[in-house]
Amino acid sequence: MTSMTGFGHGELQGARGRMTLEIRSYNNRYLDLFLNLPFNLKVLEPRIREYLSARIQRGKIELYLSVSDIEEDLAVSVDPDRVRMYVDAVNELKRLAGIREKTRLSHLSGMEGIFRTESKRDPETLWSLLLPLLEKVFGEFRDSRVAEGKKTEEDIRKLAEQIRASVSIVEAAIPAIQAKVMQTLRDRFNELLGDGVDEARILAETAVQLVRLDINEEIQRMKAHLESLFDAVGKEGSHGKRLDFVCQELGREINTIGSKSMMLEIDKAVIAVKDALEKIREQLRNVE
Repeated sequence: MTSMTGFGHGELQGARGRMTLEIRSYNNRYLDLFLNLPFNLKVLEPRIREYLSARIQRGKIELYLSVSDIEEDLAVSVDPDRVRMYVDAVNELKRLAGIREKTRLSHLSGMEGIFRTESKRDPETLWSLLLPLLEKVFGEFRDSRVAEGKKTEEDIRKLAEQIRASVSIVEAAIPAIQAKVMQTLRDRFNELLGDGVDEARILAETAVQLVRLDINEEIQRMKAHLESLFDAVGKEGSHGKRLDFVCQELGREINTIGSKSMMLEIDKAVIAVKDALEKIREQLRNVE
């Protein structure tokens, strides 16, 4: 079981400069990637997204990368069309303002778009610089998610055991339920008819009531769902959505049992199961 919250941080100092990388994550229904990269490394964003998407199923992932002292390999050129347009515009401005000053280089050098810069660094070279740091930081990030997931798994197992114990209490009370139904009906017939009670009629009415109040099917389904829960908790991979579905099914069954209950002992067990399920679902909000 893996948690959706995690953190990883690392730095890489090399001959070409220093990189600092941080990855953190929070719970989220789907995978949501937010990458904060320096402008000169934006070309690597698709590769970083692909790397993370292949290794993470769910969660809001934030990645921050900063670089310093990395030499830029730039090609700088002049845009001739923009230069001509700016010269014409400056000359028109001088004419309209009645100024005879010559057009100087200082008038143009600050104009936007005069110079064009293009990075000559190969994306493969940039990726080869970043990949070792990304793997190191992601390893720390993954380990923190796994460690947090183990704690969550332990809590969910304890809560599931509580549910199993409560289900056993309910199952053990079935004979008492049957006896109570029969005694309740017998008391009502005696109250209405006195000693002239037809035993066959009591048994027939008891059978009808027992069918209506029977909870054997619900208990068996709850046992099956609990086995599915324990099975999913013990496996690696993304099981958060599956576990949440199992909890929904357990909740549906225990609600049905509660609606049929006619004993305080069962009412208490139903409340205990609902409380444990709520706690499990709260834990699952942070499971991948």
